Amino acid sequence: MRSSLAGLGRSVLAAMFVAVLAIPSAAQVSLRDAFDSDGDDKADYYIFRPENSRWYILRSGGTIRQQDWGVPNEDWMVPGDYDGDGIGDIAVWRETTGAWYRIFSTTNTFTIHIWGVPGDQPIARDYDGDGKTDMAVVRRTGGNMIWYLFYSSTNGFEGRQFGLATDYTAPGDYDGDGKFDLAVQRPGATGTSESTFYIQTTTAFTVIPFGQSNDLVAPGDWDGDGKTDIAVVREGSTPTSNLTWYVRRSSDSQMTIFTWGVTGTDLLAQNDYDGDGKTEYGIWRNSDGKFYVFNPVNGNFNVVNWGQPNDFPIASYDTH
Repeated sequence: MRSSLAGLGRSVLAAMFVAVLAIPSAAQVSLRDAFDSDGDDKADYYIFRPENSRWYILRSGGTIRQQDWGVPNEDWMVPGDYDGDGIGDIAVWRETTGAWYRIFSTTNTFTIHIWGVPGDQPIARDYDGDGKTDMAVVRRTGGNMIWYLFYSSTNGFEGRQFGLATDYTAPGDYDGDGKFDLAVQRPGATGTSESTFYIQTTTAFTVIPFGQSNDLVAPGDWDGDGKTDIAVVREGSTPTSNLTWYVRRSSDSQMTIFTWGVTGTDLLAQNDYDGDGKTEYGIWRNSDGKFYVFNPVNGNFNVVNWGQPNDFPIASYDTH
């Protein structure tokens, strides 16, 4: 499923199987805020339905929001907190035009902004640490990966070469300074060869061998220390094989291995659904339209019936 998930939540994938407590890291909180529709510091359950181009949001408080937004087969889901109010904004990036269409939760108004060209990959995060999601794309050209960042704090922009065209993006706040760092996963020579993560933080460049080439990048703050942990998910050899999660905790550099999900039917949907500041294992099952979420801290297991087959779980936008 690497090829189908590499689209980062592009809505065409939905037609197939087509993934704080008191933590002071704004970048980590921003991942949860992108899916917090009611401002209670818990991620909500989002799905996109291609047949009617509608977002369906089940809030943690039990209320529901519906919003028509986006065009199937053209738009990528790019949720984020673009206005910095701690509530997720509905947003898409249209590959055919490079236009960002965003609905700001503070005013319930929408904006259109051109940033990127056809063939780019949207990778919006908070790169300047101002508490707002920044528009960003990567462009694979001349054998390299170029990151084009548009900073919300200054309305300035920057182009930075980081990674090779064959790498997979893996941005995160790996040093806990509140700013997302540029990072990539570089595959090895074969699908089962060791892959390598290259991370450029504000002060350091780090190289960490971890996982295999065909593994899916599934970032999150799994240990609650305010830093992004390197994590991958390995698919099984058959559609009925289990998914295996490998998490390298930033707090102690030790690895956790956990089996959660099924290769042929599940998309990754990890997030902080209970607001404890730690990422939970989460998948959305295309065959029954349900989220399955496990909290390794307290052992709680939740099944949330939200969506129907051929919907797209928007939380899978962060799977690369």
